[in-house]
Amino acid sequence: MYLADSRGTEAAAEPDTRPARRRATVPGTVLALGAVSLITDVSSEMVTAVLPLYVVAGLGLSPLGFGLLDGINNGVGALVRLAGGHLADRGGRRHKVVAGLGYGLSALCKPLLPLAHTLPVISAVLAADRTGKGLRTAPRDAMISLATEPAHRGRAFGVHRAMDTTGALLGPLVAFAVLRATVDGYDAVFEVSACVAVLGVLVLVLFVPARITAAGVTPAPGPTRPTLRASLGLLRRPELRRLTVCAALLGLTTVSDSFLYLLVQREGDLAADLFPLLPLGTAAVFLLLAVPLGALADRVSRRRLFLAGHGVLLLGYGLVLSPWHGVPAVAAVLVLHGTFYAATDGVLAAATAGAVPAQHQGAGQALVGTGQALARFACSLAFGAAWSLWGGRTALAVTAVALAVSALVAAYVLRSADEPSPAEVSV
Repeated sequence: MYLADSRGTEAAAEPDTRPARRRATVPGTVLALGAVSLITDVSSEMVTAVLPLYVVAGLGLSPLGFGLLDGINNGVGALVRLAGGHLADRGGRRHKVVAGLGYGLSALCKPLLPLAHTLPVISAVLAADRTGKGLRTAPRDAMISLATEPAHRGRAFGVHRAMDTTGALLGPLVAFAVLRATVDGYDAVFEVSACVAVLGVLVLVLFVPARITAAGVTPAPGPTRPTLRASLGLLRRPELRRLTVCAALLGLTTVSDSFLYLLVQREGDLAADLFPLLPLGTAAVFLLLAVPLGALADRVSRRRLFLAGHGVLLLGYGLVLSPWHGVPAVAAVLVLHGTFYAATDGVLAAATAGAVPAQHQGAGQALVGTGQALARFACSLAFGAAWSLWGGRTALAVTAVALAVSALVAAYVLRSADEPSPAEVSV
């Protein structure tokens, strides 16, 4: 999308017109990947919207058992995320191939969910599905980073996350409609989800370029096929190490969406058939704020905005624990929850992209994402156990205190971190 001007000195005489607009344009690759994520998220969120009630109310699993499933849903993909990022870099930046394998694997898992009626079988299917997510996430974010000018990465990730969140907004609606319109209920949701996932794979194959070169950054001389040792050695970079540590620390105290929605549904006394609609509030706010907060991150510190997002999440926890109940309270929690995602998800990816060289974008995104995902996996297990022992409110109160402490520690770790320039990360 970003093309070098071939008019020589004539182009220098027009610095304030078309070149400026061209730099501000979101690359077509980002829009194509956004479309893939939108379709795939419709499929994924259809399952996510009904999974808590399916396993807790339908199959009778305990909160601890659901915590294990939710941990798998958030953490198992982390075990292959590093491999996915490294393979994409090492394959001569063939990020599309690795991402396609990930999307394809997740699509294949959806038809198996109606056959899963026990904890081991459901765990295996979810593990395979999250393996696909782990394979595709880092290559996808690397493609966004490489296709976008460094100064506009926050905006580009914001646009992608907004499109992704549109899918998250539509997914629960489709699940709600399918549940109401069919006799098979959950099985019908899983089958429709599988068909939508296949469509996402087709869009990736047809519309995303096979190879993407870095925009606005001259790659440093060196090997074009990075070694695994070099990929892991990225943690020697202070900026990336700080981001990884802080993402993991805050992930340890971030309650999963499913647990939060279960608490909100119980505290707000909502009917069970309204449960699939709860993610819509989060998704709607995320959709509205992803682009403006991404653009804001380009103008201010991405790290500070990332920390501020966790402060907003802490306010949401406090509101759930407060004596204020009812629909207005539920709406306020969902607004805070959506703001948290808009201020952290794409912003963290943009900050990571600015801390690693172009030839290591896949591995860099994987390192930070793996740290965060493994931490959230541990949090799901711990929160499920705490809920079983102490109850949901007490478990959330303990987590809120831990989040406040973690945010203070992360603020200290990142206090002197400046956004590195493109020249600094290309060496």
